[in-house]
Amino acid sequence: MIELAIAAVVAALVILAWLAWRLLSLERRIEQMPVVLEQGLEAKHRTMLMDLHAGLTQQGDRVGSHVAESGERLRGAVAEELRQTRDTLHALRLSLAQELGQSREAMAQKLTDSTQALTAKVEERLDQISGKVSERLDEGFKKTNETFVSVMQRLATIDEAQKKIESLTGSVVSLQELLGDKRSRGAFGEVQLEALVRNVLPTSAFDMQYTLSNGSRADCVIRLPDPTGMVAVDSKFPLENYHRMFDRDASEADRGVAQKAFKQDIRRHVDAIAGKYIIANETSDGAVMFVPAEAVFAEIHAYHADVVDYATGKHVWIVSPTTLMAVLNTARAVLKDVETRKQVHVIKEALARLGADFRRFDERMKRLADHIRQAHQDAEDVQTSSRKITQQFARIEAAEIDQTPEIEDRSS
Repeated sequence: MIELAIAAVVAALVILAWLAWRLLSLERRIEQMPVVLEQGLEAKHRTMLMDLHAGLTQQGDRVGSHVAESGERLRGAVAEELRQTRDTLHALRLSLAQELGQSREAMAQKLTDSTQALTAKVEERLDQISGKVSERLDEGFKKTNETFVSVMQRLATIDEAQKKIESLTGSVVSLQELLGDKRSRGAFGEVQLEALVRNVLPTSAFDMQYTLSNGSRADCVIRLPDPTGMVAVDSKFPLENYHRMFDRDASEADRGVAQKAFKQDIRRHVDAIAGKYIIANETSDGAVMFVPAEAVFAEIHAYHADVVDYATGKHVWIVSPTTLMAVLNTARAVLKDVETRKQVHVIKEALARLGADFRRFDERMKRLADHIRQAHQDAEDVQTSSRKITQQFARIEAAEIDQTPEIEDRSS
């Protein structure tokens, strides 16, 4: 409608310009006419000018009223369109605000649900890991307590063995009378050996009266971990010539002969032990000769070092009740160390599995942190878009929209 009004105004101006041009042309012609015509036509010309001026005035009034009416109608139409546009934009703003609120609530609910689900999973996994750790620690503490109790029991057993040894030492029957008979001496050695072994080692670590693959029966075999293996112990020991060496009624020559015979007895006994109780791929590369009397053991090591060297060369170790106790304690320590290493292996495996569980937990926590960080970034982007939409609504309400607004970058 604005264009029609402008066209009408332009047409009126064109007409006025044409009329002005025609008037100028007439004036020129009139100037060229004779004075008589000028005077005769002056009245008529004035009349025509007055009529033309009246017509132009009326035409101008009509054009002005038409332009005013057109402008009024255009102003009303534009005002109505602006009102409708504002109502539409207001409704659109309310709809967008409502949808944005719903989207925020849905996203917040979704984030809350996801966070709760992840938290529940993490807490469940932590509870499982905590339960496993507690269970394994309790199991380790239980085994440690059992080991400690076993050690205390064995120490008590050692104390009892020492008390029994002291009672045997203080026995009324003298060692010389007890060892006078060969059969009694053998039985005493076996009983003493068994008492010492049973008081120190667990039953699974030894066997009494064990028969080897060559048919020989050892008084005791001690089972040690590889590479030592099974060690045979012999408790029989020849003491006849030993008693003759210290017989007060015998002469010096007889005691010298008895001493040489005693050394020969020890050598033969060492050879017998090495031949019967050292078997390749079955027993250890050495055997133990148990001397059931400390005095005899002290005599051999104090005055017969060549016999000790001979026995060592044959891989036969001579021991007394005291030194055998040290050997048995060493064997027990070795067995305990092996068991401890087994337990350490189990603990290492459990710790390795626990470490793998913690590594998986750390990876999952990192992924969870990445998800939470991305959700936070998405929420900030949504808030930025919401702020821009609100600013657009504010500009629309203030009628500050440009005629050619730039298109917003969607990437922002």
